[in-house]
Amino acid sequence: MGKLTGKAAYVTGSGRGIGRAVALKLASEGASLVINDLDSEPAEAVMAEIRAAGGQAIAVPGSVTGEGFAERFISAGIEAFGGVDIIVNNAGYTWDAMIGKMTDQQFDAIMDVHVKAPFRILRAASGFIREASGAEAAEGREVFRKVVNISSIAGTGGNAGQANYSTAKSAIHGLTKTLAKEWGRMKVNVNCVAFGMIETRLTEVSDKKKEIEVEGTKIAVGILPKVASGMSAMIPLGRAGTPAEAANGVYLFCAPESDYISGQIVIVGGGLTI
Repeated sequence: MGKLTGKAAYVTGSGRGIGRAVALKLASEGASLVINDLDSEPAEAVMAEIRAAGGQAIAVPGSVTGEGFAERFISAGIEAFGGVDIIVNNAGYTWDAMIGKMTDQQFDAIMDVHVKAPFRILRAASGFIREASGAEAAEGREVFRKVVNISSIAGTGGNAGQANYSTAKSAIHGLTKTLAKEWGRMKVNVNCVAFGMIETRLTEVSDKKKEIEVEGTKIAVGILPKVASGMSAMIPLGRAGTPAEAANGVYLFCAPESDYISGQIVIVGGGLTI
């Protein structure tokens, strides 16, 4: 029996990188997973990996910014597993430029994926949570649910070239603190994990230009070796974190030990805070 046995966990952007590591960590503790990725293949691969290990999972691929996605995502999990216990708003990407060259499209796209999508998902889950918590209270039971919003040190300290991303991640801090107050009476712990430098395809060190495609738009990713070296030198622990280490930070706010912690922003960055 894991600490999350019987819990239904929803993790956006969980087909790759940190999201995948979060999904596998929660599944290893007994949670049933609702997996999401923009592309169906990685989402289904993680679903298959969890099932092969004896866990339960379904895949709900698609863009978190799409109309109706939030309702489809939440309803699929309720139908499969009967509830909503953990929500991790992880999906996202960066689309950088200095402010003089940043387009409205760049700004709006990043705000949509990092702020509006989590807002919509939490709104879609609110009805179930309200009814379930009311029934539990009437029975004299205290059942805690968890929301973990994913942020970045760009949201706590800003970052040159990321006016859109830094603004979005600052906004998710406000959403976290607000929902902690709105949902506290319903026994929902709402917290935020802000990552420092974590090794993913978005931060892969390379001399070569690399791109990913997001809904038809090519986005530059990766970090030049000299930049990565400088960043690593700033990290007190001396290196970037792994996806598994990032997932452990998220798990802290999903475990029962966090039942009296809410409205917090914790930096998982190896000691790097700005």
